[in-house]
Amino acid sequence: MRINNVQIDNQNKLIQEYKEQKQSIMQYFDYTCEQEDFKQRVEDLKGRKFKRDELADVLHKMNKKWSAHPTTFDNIRRLKDQNSVVVIGGQQAGLLTGPLYTIHKVISIIQFAKQQEQQLQIPVIPVFWIAGEDHDFEEINHIHLPDQKSEQLKKIKLDQSVLEKAPVSSIKVDETKASKWLDQVFKHLQETAFTKEIYVKLKRCLQQSETYVDFFARVIFQLFPDEGLVLLDSGDPTIRSLENDYFQAMIEQQPTISKGVYHTLHELKEKNYPISLNIAENSAHLFYHKHGERILLVRDEAKNWVGKNDEVKLTTDELRKVALYTPERLSNNVVSRPVMQELLFPSLAFIAGPGEISYWSVLKPAFHALHVKMPPVLPRLSITFISRTIEKLLNQYSMSEMDAINGRMNLKKEQWLASKQKPPVQQVAAQIKMDIEKIHQPLREMARQFGADVDALAQKNLLYLQREIDFLERRITDEIRKKYGKELHEFAVLQLALNPAGALQERMWNILPFINTFGIQSIKNVSKQPLSFRAPHVAIYL
Repeated sequence: MRINNVQIDNQNKLIQEYKEQKQSIMQYFDYTCEQEDFKQRVEDLKGRKFKRDELADVLHKMNKKWSAHPTTFDNIRRLKDQNSVVVIGGQQAGLLTGPLYTIHKVISIIQFAKQQEQQLQIPVIPVFWIAGEDHDFEEINHIHLPDQKSEQLKKIKLDQSVLEKAPVSSIKVDETKASKWLDQVFKHLQETAFTKEIYVKLKRCLQQSETYVDFFARVIFQLFPDEGLVLLDSGDPTIRSLENDYFQAMIEQQPTISKGVYHTLHELKEKNYPISLNIAENSAHLFYHKHGERILLVRDEAKNWVGKNDEVKLTTDELRKVALYTPERLSNNVVSRPVMQELLFPSLAFIAGPGEISYWSVLKPAFHALHVKMPPVLPRLSITFISRTIEKLLNQYSMSEMDAINGRMNLKKEQWLASKQKPPVQQVAAQIKMDIEKIHQPLREMARQFGADVDALAQKNLLYLQREIDFLERRITDEIRKKYGKELHEFAVLQLALNPAGALQERMWNILPFINTFGIQSIKNVSKQPLSFRAPHVAIYL
């Protein structure tokens, strides 16, 4: 296994400045990502109280349901230690873990927890927050797999309808449809020495799962069985019993939270930082659950808590009682979830993707309203996996991994194709068109003497001649492409593997094709490799 650091082009302004730890953006965070700040964070956490015993009990029940490894339960017990801290990050419960960046985030959490435990000499526990309270099933009900015939990624979608805006935690697995979907997925894979074993394991995970969060958790534990990873379903009602005090605090501080976040967002946008977050000043940043659906609350002019479409209307006293007695009827939105996470866990660091870093930049007022600091926000590892086949093609066409990952494939392909024509047909055609225009000039000047009609005819005649040259150029180009069809297909294979649809591999690919080719052990091996969190991107040769 070889590991190379790769520079990534065209990162947005906010992410670039954050990775460079520039004060222009760091002023919106409470810590940098330097080791001294992690030491300071440990000291800051000592002054706070957490429901460690109750949280450990809830986590034990959850992870037992998902058949976690004994190392996970060891870490849950260590969470009761008053000196222990966690490295935490999360994602939606995508089918078969969803896009690769979810796997990269898990690896990041595991690796950084190990690194900091050695550095700080205290228990540091890796925790993954499954966003089970999210309700957009369309975002997670599919994966993309490579289709060599079309030279593109094919979307394979689970045919299960979910009409309500129900949290994913409560969406039951339709075993018939889900099994059919899994079979369809495996039909798109080439048979290898690992295929049958992986299929059996995933099928068992599916059969043992009641919800799609269960399925996600079980698959994660198949990939990372003995790393001590602790999973949490944020949509599980048992976790709500620990959150009632925190919901009440959020209700009390809602005006401060909403006003602070709203103004920070607009301040950052005025500085031309791209942030994909749309919130109003009257946002309540809480969801209310009614008849199986999540309703986003806002504050009306009378300071009541109402649904956007008047689905519900509550006074502050009524909402306080909901938080106290039936907290399972509430859940967090994108603003309040990070704060709830901070109140539940002694977080040494939050592992974030680029989008999360972007919207966390507006959240400092929300944390401070609850009298806590925002934890250090550490960019997750960004990885591209490169197989031996792909490595061979890169070498064959003298292409660097950096060019391929950064989407310069088409340019390299056209340069290679041009090198096979001496001189290139495009160059010859362009020269002939210039020559024709020069030779044709006396005719056009003569035609202009006989009026507009004849002048227009001469111009049209030149255009016709040039179009014929264009036609012949295209025809010759098609023949050249046929001649080098095998090589052009290989360029397409490179594009599909390393820059699919113009995006990083991690945003489109799923982990399944890689473990099908290299086995589940390959991902375990990756997670044990010491990777640099300072690297902008990492290419791993499997």
